[in-house]
Amino acid sequence: MKKSIISFAITVIALCMVHTVSAQEFNKGTNVINAGFGIGGSFSPSGFGSATAGLGLSASYERGIWEVGGPGVISLGGYLGTTAYDGDFGIGNDDFSWRYYIVGARAAYHFNGLNVENLDVYGGAMLSLNIASYDGNNDVDIDTFPSGSVYVGGRWYFNENFGVFAEAGYGVAFLTLGAAFRF
Repeated sequence: MKKSIISFAITVIALCMVHTVSAQEFNKGTNVINAGFGIGGSFSPSGFGSATAGLGLSASYERGIWEVGGPGVISLGGYLGTTAYDGDFGIGNDDFSWRYYIVGARAAYHFNGLNVENLDVYGGAMLSLNIASYDGNNDVDIDTFPSGSVYVGGRWYFNENFGVFAEAGYGVAFLTLGAAFRF
């Protein structure tokens, strides 16, 4: 999976270097809301039996806060995500379900030096609280734990306010795709 994340980041950077139009897609004061679905993830039940993974869903918000050298902008924001796994142990009616929720604070560096019109590339880190809920064998268990992660991503805008995004890293999924709303 690490090779996939690195390959994705290299691909985004390589595609960005093909264009040389002057534009900055993320500035101080820019606000963006992402809404996406994720595929792949490290949240999965272990043991025997079979499980079906649900689609990871997430939303994030960020605001451009500081212009920094490089050239670039640092943003701060938040993240909410959820995913689930349902299955059975293969013994009678012993069904189980796992539900995961992530609430996090994120910071990202948006690199504006590529000068590619309609493109915002970024990388960042997130501190989060993960909430895991297990329901099976007439037993319900809820556990919370802190976590940290890193991510890289890119947004392509079709107009001033709407675009699509792809993000690789750790959240409710290793790869998240979705819509971006800039205001």
